[in-house]
Amino acid sequence: MIEELSSVILNRDFPEHGLVADDVGTVVHRYGSGSAFEVELLRGDGTTIAVVTAERGDVRPMQGQDVLHVRSLAA
Repeated sequence: MIEELSSVILNRDFPEHGLVADDVGTVVHRYGSGSAFEVELLRGDGTTIAVVTAERGDVRPMQGQDVLHVRSLAA
């Protein structure tokens, strides 16, 4: 189950914010029983890139076997 403050991985792109599938974010709000979430995505310096509303199918919980990867955000 995905709870508030859980790390999640995007399953799809959010091109309006420059976000792509597999970017990592943090759930800052869970709607109801988890049908949707507000997910915050950060730059390496801790500043917020975006807070997006994601449906349950748009994200997945981070798993122990997941490998984090760094990429530069397009200007």
